[in-house]
Amino acid sequence: MGIHNEHKNYLVSVVIPVKNEVSKIKDCINSILAQSISVVEIIILDSGSTDGTIEILKSYSQVKLIQIEPAQFNHGNTRNLGVQHAIGDFVLLTVGDARAYNNTWIEELLNGFVDIDVVAVCGQQVVPHEMDKNPVDWFRPYSVPELVRYQFQESNAYLKLEPKEKQLLCGWDDVTAMYRREILLTQPFQHVSYAEDAIWANEALINGYAIVYNKKAKVFHYHNENAEFAFKRAFTTFYFRYKTFGVVPQKQVLNTRRKISILKSIIKGIGLQPYKTLKWYQYNVEYITANIKAWKLFMKSLPKGSAYLDQIHEKYCGIPPIPSKN
Repeated sequence: MGIHNEHKNYLVSVVIPVKNEVSKIKDCINSILAQSISVVEIIILDSGSTDGTIEILKSYSQVKLIQIEPAQFNHGNTRNLGVQHAIGDFVLLTVGDARAYNNTWIEELLNGFVDIDVVAVCGQQVVPHEMDKNPVDWFRPYSVPELVRYQFQESNAYLKLEPKEKQLLCGWDDVTAMYRREILLTQPFQHVSYAEDAIWANEALINGYAIVYNKKAKVFHYHNENAEFAFKRAFTTFYFRYKTFGVVPQKQVLNTRRKISILKSIIKGIGLQPYKTLKWYQYNVEYITANIKAWKLFMKSLPKGSAYLDQIHEKYCGIPPIPSKN
């Protein structure tokens, strides 16, 4: 599928927040430079890399490097800073440890701007079939993706939806999302420690804008999650979904049926390899156990009121959870 003619002459800027991505930043940038649609610039916002990432970034003439202090990083404001420096008509947001699935990633994002009301397009992140990545999460497509467009022009039509419906419509993802730059200047991201993308999509639908999902616009993105990170990410996800949409998380369980399902997925992916099967089985059990722990803490805190829930979230997730580098 070729790019719409009306988009051929538009400029695309890429904005990427980065910290200590020495092992993956080359793949990220090279996959952008190999796209069927050229970008006018790659704006990197580095918040204190010390592992050689800076030296790699400086070797690319297409990269505009902005360095900020680690304490200045914020998922919303840091991205806003990149947008303010961008010159493109469209701004593509991704992260330093992601890489394009193919060379039509940017093209597919642009193809999502099917009419003037569409202010942003979101793709899909997937996990490659690689032995150092959890086989349970490997990308296994089961249908041909199609464009999905959401817009609510009638007053309060979106707000009348059930909390779960609003959450599903706002499964936005700044690992692979493109925006009209003008809209990000008028409706910037909020100053939040997490979920800036879902919160932004929620505001866009409230304001009557159209957003589009195009799962053909895929990137590879993955990181292993230790128990501490999994707990924090689960809790902050529960928190922001509740604060933004009013969604109370479903009970997290690890029963026999789920354990069997995990084993089947692992064996389907890697075959009969006892050591690796045990390794990934233990990994998934620890991950789910951490999610259960986060759910229990959330449900225990919720009846004590909004202020108490805020305090607990600040205690455990005031500093955004950071995955281990792998």
